[in-house]
Amino acid sequence: MIKISIIEDNKYMREGWETILDFEEDLCVIGTYGSCEEAIEENQLGKSDLLLLDIELPGMHGTEGVKVFKEKYPNLSTLMVTMHDENEKIFTALRNGAIGYLLKKTSPSELVEAIKVAIDGGSPMSPNIARKVISSFQKKQDIDVDLSEMEQDILTELASGLSYKAISEKIYLSVDGVRYHIRNIYQKLEAKNRAEAVAKGISYNLIKS
Repeated sequence: MIKISIIEDNKYMREGWETILDFEEDLCVIGTYGSCEEAIEENQLGKSDLLLLDIELPGMHGTEGVKVFKEKYPNLSTLMVTMHDENEKIFTALRNGAIGYLLKKTSPSELVEAIKVAIDGGSPMSPNIARKVISSFQKKQDIDVDLSEMEQDILTELASGLSYKAISEKIYLSVDGVRYHIRNIYQKLEAKNRAEAVAKGISYNLIKS
């Protein structure tokens, strides 16, 4: 059972998400909050596997909240869900620890799928947001990155959206081995998460076709 918390100041949106997610037999909403401050005061987010976090919140914004929650609950995965796709907010949220970024117009089925992808090790993003992330890195071409053949293979599989476990099964390597190579990839690409690594991999033509 995937345990989910929600921080969203719009009561109807919050209740709508809760209804959608609780309808799924393997998802369970265990906490909903109208602000980051309320969630901090309750101090229950550590019981969740994943947090759906709005950006435009009263008081502490979601871009700052994700950083606070990442430090306080390092095992909690955070998906940003927002009305807006401004570049600055996207990159701030990703830099501060968000693993994915969805627009609120995302359909119920896409929201459920994004949560499952995130829990399985992926970094779901709405298509137009993914394009913005990629575009930002395509402007930076003056870098020489030396990835091994194994690292290129793993980066390619990361780009296809596979989880660490699925990659390990496909390339016949242990999950720990995959994690080791991914750490090296992140270090060489100076990336903080999968989204940055994949975007830079595309930008520098490191993704195998």
